[in-house]
Amino acid sequence: MKHRHFSICLMGIVLATVMGFIMGILRLSRNWLINRIVYCYLEFTRNIPVLLHILFIHGLVVTQLPVPKKALNFADSFFLTNRGFFIPQPVWEPGAGIVGAAFAVAVVFAIGFRRWAKKVQDATGKVYPVFWISTGAIVGLTGIAFLATGMPLSWEIPALTGFNFTGGLGINPEFIALWLALSYYTSCFIAEIVRGGILAVSHGQTEAAYALGLRPNRTLQLIVIPQAFRVIVPPLTSQYLNLTKNSSLAIAIGYMDVVATVGGITLMQTGKEMETMMVVLLVYLVISLSISGFMNWFNRRTALVERDVKIETRNV
Repeated sequence: MKHRHFSICLMGIVLATVMGFIMGILRLSRNWLINRIVYCYLEFTRNIPVLLHILFIHGLVVTQLPVPKKALNFADSFFLTNRGFFIPQPVWEPGAGIVGAAFAVAVVFAIGFRRWAKKVQDATGKVYPVFWISTGAIVGLTGIAFLATGMPLSWEIPALTGFNFTGGLGINPEFIALWLALSYYTSCFIAEIVRGGILAVSHGQTEAAYALGLRPNRTLQLIVIPQAFRVIVPPLTSQYLNLTKNSSLAIAIGYMDVVATVGGITLMQTGKEMETMMVVLLVYLVISLSISGFMNWFNRRTALVERDVKIETRNV
């Protein structure tokens, strides 16, 4: 069950980050209506306990979505019901290892090319389309390997059998409720962190970018966001850790994570209270320290590097 807990944390962090950055930027919009709508949403959401959000989303999923026999059908492959979301499951066949190796080689090339392009830009000022070249290399090389090996991939489609779906990949309603609730709740705090980080960047930077002819979206992407990261990342780490710890509330809706399994079932079967609680504590500690270590590394990468400038004086 530990992999379920880790997946909740990872997927929650990704979705919360995307939503938080979007709402943080919209919060600074000059459009009064968009600004006010986002502001009201943020204030309403983050001032309600996260447990109520989890119970609310879980209640919506269980009571408002249709039963499996009347499932919402998308292309006869995706089915949304009150018992979960059922999607096709990939089944890899012989030769898939070659495709995976090609993908890994393409990723290594993209990383190396990005570093090389940055060195060239620092030395000469020449800018290469790193994103498009990297994307083309990853998609192209992987696609060629996939076609050359005879497309070693098939899909297992969910099918209604009795009172529920079988086959494919099923995502239970507890997972959906916990993931969505933790994500949009945490994203509200991330949005305010992003807004504060952007406002911390001197307005003169924006004016200088406009004077050079940069458009507002490119100014935000190339000038403002990179400088705002040094303000955003430290408090962002705290929100990631809060999301990880709040995931322990999964037990309130019956989601079988590490708290419900090790701290519940295992505890009841063994009677070892101290030992089981120590295991739960260590699981959260390992996940939290991993997140903190990665974010500290990322913070060092995004920090401003001061350069000493030596001025030589010559006697004339």
